[in-house]
Amino acid sequence: MSKEIARAIASQCLIYPEQAFIDRYDELVELASKLEPKLRNPLLVFLKTASKMPLNKLQEHYVEIFDMRRKCSLFLTSWTHGDTRNRGMALVYFIEIYKQCGLLLSPEELPDHLAVVLEFAALENPREGDLLLGEHQAPILLIRDALQKSGSIYAGVLDAVVESLPEMTPEIEARAKALAITGPPKEFVGLSGAVAVALEPFSPHKDFSLEGVSR
Repeated sequence: MSKEIARAIASQCLIYPEQAFIDRYDELVELASKLEPKLRNPLLVFLKTASKMPLNKLQEHYVEIFDMRRKCSLFLTSWTHGDTRNRGMALVYFIEIYKQCGLLLSPEELPDHLAVVLEFAALENPREGDLLLGEHQAPILLIRDALQKSGSIYAGVLDAVVESLPEMTPEIEARAKALAITGPPKEFVGLSGAVAVALEPFSPHKDFSLEGVSR
């Protein structure tokens, strides 16, 4: 369960920050404090750092990092599909998996946004979510590396996400190295990281309270 809790917290941290995030700060810290150190520590570092920033500064940092830097893109298919038509098919793949698990996204939600995938893996179907995250482990690793190099406070969130991923395989490692050389497709530079992801207090799709995750 700790892996799912970490992913749920990370999904909240990777949404464009609004007042609702600030209002949930104490709850997020309480949840993170119950995790094992490799998941707990990077999340707490991010939460405590973010809590000291004025909301407008946190929002500016989010846009600067995720909207203006293509190597920090949170849209997973933007890393793997350079052709618009191919990317459209990849998005349908995500949508169909969600539908099969009983999850219907709102029109403004893009299914490959990392926050959405993490929420799905945490709250809807951990097994299918594990597979989706595993298939996109290479770009997730590169997002983490880019955040670390930029000195972003969001690097800690990705550290926790990476710790929750399935075990690295030689194939995934090779894909990560190849993507590191080529980078994400340039056609998608400017695809806003500040998209409305519409995750309400932990989820619009399922109740996720402190009581629900601490059992």
